[in-house]
Amino acid sequence: MPLKNKTKSYMEFTAKKIAEYLHGEITGDENATVHTFAKIEEGVPGAISFLSNPKYTHYLYTTDSSIVLINRNLELENPVKATLIRVDNAYESLAQLLHLYESSRPKKCGISTMAYIAPTAKLGKDVYIAPFSYIGENVSIGDHTSIYPHTTVEDNVKIGEGCTIYPNVSIYQGCRIGNRCIIHSGACIGADGFGFAPTAQGYDKIPQIGIVQIEDDVEVGANTCIDRATMGSTVIHSGAKLDNLIQIAHNDKIGSHTVMAAQCGVAGSTEVGEWCMFGGQVGIAGHSKIGDKVSLGAQSGVPGSLRAGSSLIGSPPIDPKLFARCSVIYKKLPDMYAQLAALEKELAALKQQIGK
Repeated sequence: MPLKNKTKSYMEFTAKKIAEYLHGEITGDENATVHTFAKIEEGVPGAISFLSNPKYTHYLYTTDSSIVLINRNLELENPVKATLIRVDNAYESLAQLLHLYESSRPKKCGISTMAYIAPTAKLGKDVYIAPFSYIGENVSIGDHTSIYPHTTVEDNVKIGEGCTIYPNVSIYQGCRIGNRCIIHSGACIGADGFGFAPTAQGYDKIPQIGIVQIEDDVEVGANTCIDRATMGSTVIHSGAKLDNLIQIAHNDKIGSHTVMAAQCGVAGSTEVGEWCMFGGQVGIAGHSKIGDKVSLGAQSGVPGSLRAGSSLIGSPPIDPKLFARCSVIYKKLPDMYAQLAALEKELAALKQQIGK
């Protein structure tokens, strides 16, 4: 898709070119241009927005955005001043445009003289190594990978091609990062697993001699910690997406394309299947096995293994419909307790009268 440079700060798209790229149909001015993105309720001239959630339909008739992506089957109830592009799925089409926009931005390249790079490190083509980053002995970094400031890559780490390692990331010795991975600021890859042997004097530390292995196309959120294995590997399989502030303990295996929202915690030696979806603050007990395509609602506490395809919430997790019914009853418990106490008193009085 051709792009026209307007200034150093943005690119410009026409409705015609966007429609060609997305295989969409235009209603309105095919020459309308945009150079930024905006939510439909916050639209401004020169912005492109999208509409996929019916709750926001009323904004379509008032938005100031120049172009709006809508689903093909949407029927208009009032005139629209924006140029519309009808597509099969407005949300997915917006994601495609965002990827295109991101790929069009200039990429950083070059190796700063203010970075420390060990003589034995091997760097691929078009690598970016920012100031104040540290690259240890025998590190291997693939082509087109970017290492941002104050990131530490310890000895014998291998990082694949096309990765982005943001500022203040720590990757401990020997860990493996696949291709096209993104690791956000403050993440810690390969810190010691939480292993201690209780003794009469306290706790003896158990050496953690394993590594972390992150496969291709994984994204790790800010301040997320993935602990190295006691022996062997803690593994994050391909395509998994971890949000911010997540704890993955030693010797865990996280399946391909599994997604976890913020503040999830997975205790040690747990296996999580493929295509699972965990809401925020889900906790999984150690040595559990979670099957494929398991969905867990926010704050679910899982004490043991779950079969594939389960959809649960709560602690311990139960069916969402049953959880909702229980929640309604929970709010009524004080009144129910008072009623029960009154009934008990009434029953005791009746028994006393009968006894007389």
